[in-house]
Amino acid sequence: MKNLSADRRMIKIAMAAPYLERGEEQLLAQAWKDNQDQDARNKIAMAHMRLVISMAAKFRHFGLPMSDLVQEGHIGLLEAAARFEPSRDVRFSTYATWWIRASMQDYVLRNWSIVRGGTSSAQKALFFNLRRLRAKLAQGNSQLTARAVHEEIASALGVSLADVQTMDARLSGSDSSLQAPISSGDADSGERLDLLACAAPLPDEQVTDMIDQERRKNWLGHALEQLNDREMKIIRARRLSEDSATLEELGADLGISKERVRQIETRALEKLKVALVAQAPELALTAH
Repeated sequence: MKNLSADRRMIKIAMAAPYLERGEEQLLAQAWKDNQDQDARNKIAMAHMRLVISMAAKFRHFGLPMSDLVQEGHIGLLEAAARFEPSRDVRFSTYATWWIRASMQDYVLRNWSIVRGGTSSAQKALFFNLRRLRAKLAQGNSQLTARAVHEEIASALGVSLADVQTMDARLSGSDSSLQAPISSGDADSGERLDLLACAAPLPDEQVTDMIDQERRKNWLGHALEQLNDREMKIIRARRLSEDSATLEELGADLGISKERVRQIETRALEKLKVALVAQAPELALTAH
């Protein structure tokens, strides 16, 4: 009862924190980045504690204390505040979601005996997504056998059928209504239905995609600097334009034959490939 009261008091404080307008958020983030202003960082964090509370509620079905989940989420929130780049065109809440979720997931993995002792990234994905995928498949086709469901999940997550069957056996419990409260005896805790995952991309996935796109854009920009003016013009017209120019059109524009344009394009593409692989060796694996 004491813990429940403390949780409610903590939630009340978090929900009372004022929201930050985008401009104020940017100024505080810049103050932290430029001057290591601890007050600015803490103000950003406090304004987003309601996000931590919301995400912690989604992990309560693992049977761990709400206060511990919030504490771990707060650690992730502070990490996000320390790393946030105000120059990026993204709200802090979107960026922080990934760090908060990662911190809570690590806490769950450290404290659940069935996964304690270290797991691969694939097993971690299985642990956190098995129930959601199983429910999704059951809704789509109620005639699927348990083995067929396990095979679909194994294929979706890139793990073995045996791993899925073992994890499902460990996680399975008695059936309960989706309208049942998340916490037994606490009608204000929300319904289990609230824990079902949305089909839309998660905020952390959106941020990851954004960061990946920005990284690839930078790689390409540096690689293009290796081309001379004529190579650049051909590559932009042939490869980086929505309406790709033909070899004949470029040949007429540059006063050379279309075969010569093709040769220059081939040489330029090889130069780009070398420059890109030099920046990101992992690209060599997909270049063939």
